Amino acid sequence: MNYRNLTQEEIGRLERQHCLADDWKRVKVADGFTAEYVHHTRFSGDVCLGVFQGGVTLPGGIKKHSGLRHVTLHNVSVGNDCCIENIQNYIANYEIGDHTFIENVDRILVEGVSKFGNGVEVSVLNETGGREVPIHDKLSAHMAYIMALYRHRPVLTARLKELADFYAGKHASDRGAIGRHVTILNAGSIKDVRIGDYCRISGAGRLYNGSINSNREAPVHIGQGVVCEDFIISSGSHVDDGVVLTRCFVGQACRLGHNYSASDSLFFSNCQGENGEACAIFAGPFTVTHHKSTLLIAGMFSFMNAGSGSNQSNHMYKLGPIHQGILERGSKTASDSYILWPAKVGAFSLVMGRHVNHADTSNLPFSYLIEQQNTTYLAPAVNLRSVGTIRDAQKWPKRDGRTDPHKLDYINYNLLSPYTVQKMFRGREILLNLRRASGELSDTYAYQSAKIQNAALVKGIRLYETAIHKFLGNSVIKRLEEIPFRSNEEIRDRLRPDTSTGSGEWVDIAGLIAPKTEIDRLMEGIEQGTICRLQDINDAFGRMHSHYYTYEWTWAYERLEEFYGVRPEDMTALDVIRIVQQWKEAVVGLDRMLYEDARKEFSLASMTGFGADGSRLEKEQDFEQVRGDFESNPFVTAVLKHIEVKTALGDELIGRMQQVDA
Repeated sequence: MNYRNLTQEEIGRLERQHCLADDWKRVKVADGFTAEYVHHTRFSGDVCLGVFQGGVTLPGGIKKHSGLRHVTLHNVSVGNDCCIENIQNYIANYEIGDHTFIENVDRILVEGVSKFGNGVEVSVLNETGGREVPIHDKLSAHMAYIMALYRHRPVLTARLKELADFYAGKHASDRGAIGRHVTILNAGSIKDVRIGDYCRISGAGRLYNGSINSNREAPVHIGQGVVCEDFIISSGSHVDDGVVLTRCFVGQACRLGHNYSASDSLFFSNCQGENGEACAIFAGPFTVTHHKSTLLIAGMFSFMNAGSGSNQSNHMYKLGPIHQGILERGSKTASDSYILWPAKVGAFSLVMGRHVNHADTSNLPFSYLIEQQNTTYLAPAVNLRSVGTIRDAQKWPKRDGRTDPHKLDYINYNLLSPYTVQKMFRGREILLNLRRASGELSDTYAYQSAKIQNAALVKGIRLYETAIHKFLGNSVIKRLEEIPFRSNEEIRDRLRPDTSTGSGEWVDIAGLIAPKTEIDRLMEGIEQGTICRLQDINDAFGRMHSHYYTYEWTWAYERLEEFYGVRPEDMTALDVIRIVQQWKEAVVGLDRMLYEDARKEFSLASMTGFGADGSRLEKEQDFEQVRGDFESNPFVTAVLKHIEVKTALGDELIGRMQQVDA
């Protein structure tokens, strides 16, 4: 934008409109500027003003013309068609974009050189330090995971910190930025904060040292009574209703409200926090806590739902709050649950009661951990047949609220993946070994400070085997779909993986499921300096995510011999038919379990409280009006449709295999 000096006529008019300046020569204006809409304004330092031609329409229909009224500006650049009025103190050292509306704010300033929250170290998981993650605008859940948990590779964490510090230094400035189409209303003090386009700040109490990375595609809302210090808030997030954040990173499309408070915590994509409290937590994608008196502390979570009154302890009153815990993806805590860290809970598990024995159930996913008389009882694999587990897996992709085309986190929603199925293989082996060691007739088995009842152990083995059949069968069917085969050799050629990448161990690094070899390759590149930009690291995560299904087949291919007893290199059409038939039994069997689990929600016991003053018939009618009937329930109909579709899919492949020449 081209600026010019004010004319003497313009200076005279501004002074008549109660404006003054320390030095009018340091006030520059854009071509087309008119002084008509600048009143009661004081200028100091270097000030640049755009044109004031348009206006803004407020809720309720009130229209205000752009301009400056009752404002003090010091070293400020104001874009075109901004409306700024009633600033109780001043705005200092800021560049304000076009079409921005600022009204009734205490002060907005940058003092000295600021990094705007970049480089702030968050003491995640361990309150006393040792796992600090430096936050920055490009921080992904996966990068933070490596930074926090791979402390056994000090060169790696040192290099990551160098990259974060370099980024923070590159974006340091003594001038703040308020983007285009920003609204700031009725706010308190805003100091050292960079505010992106289309952000709305309404009623915030205090914002110090941070970045609000709003944009047109994914605006950020900061609402009433919010207090944030040393923070970064990513695009599309909504922070409202008295939230207090100290040294926190808030990822894309998060929602924090209802007086939620957090310190030294990381919240990644689509997290929700209301009413409760967080301290030193690593909240991976879709971590949700809604209830009062719920404390999440020193834990790592993802795809997690915390029940009301959930609590953990990281302090044994010896060496301080040094303990940590991990609830792997998809875990839930029931109301009033309690876990004494350290502990590690396997993926998609449910925790009920108070657990103080530091169990590690990471190799027994989809389990229930139930406390009875201070003892943890473990029911392996039973969550595989829970309608709630499947409902969760279906709802997460639908609830991804990210509208920013540049996504920070790469999220894999698959319930069954090499990550969870490898644990099922281990879990099945653990249970078989327990039964061999203690005898098939034992009433209970001891594992990791927990007890497993005989019936639960037998059921767990069967459920793990069923889920493995489902996963491997899915993989085989997907690999062979829509291709007519004439010979067994053609089948073997198609089954052969496209790449060797994917074999061996898989990891879940806060939402991204990938082969450990690929994560190791990335980390080695960072350590050696061949990967030296934050964007390059995020691009590497993106490539892993995009190649997931190619890598998944490599892993599944190597498991076929282990589970089915046939070398893939020797597989025939008859072997494929056998696998598909077992897959059909597994899929239909699991769906039938889900169907029966869903039916419990429509039992007479579930109708308690319905038809408050009437007969049983009225109770049933009232229930049906509110909840609908069982057979027409969307989930139930989806399960029945799934049985039908999968059965047809399996039959189609079997039919193609029967046409293959022996």
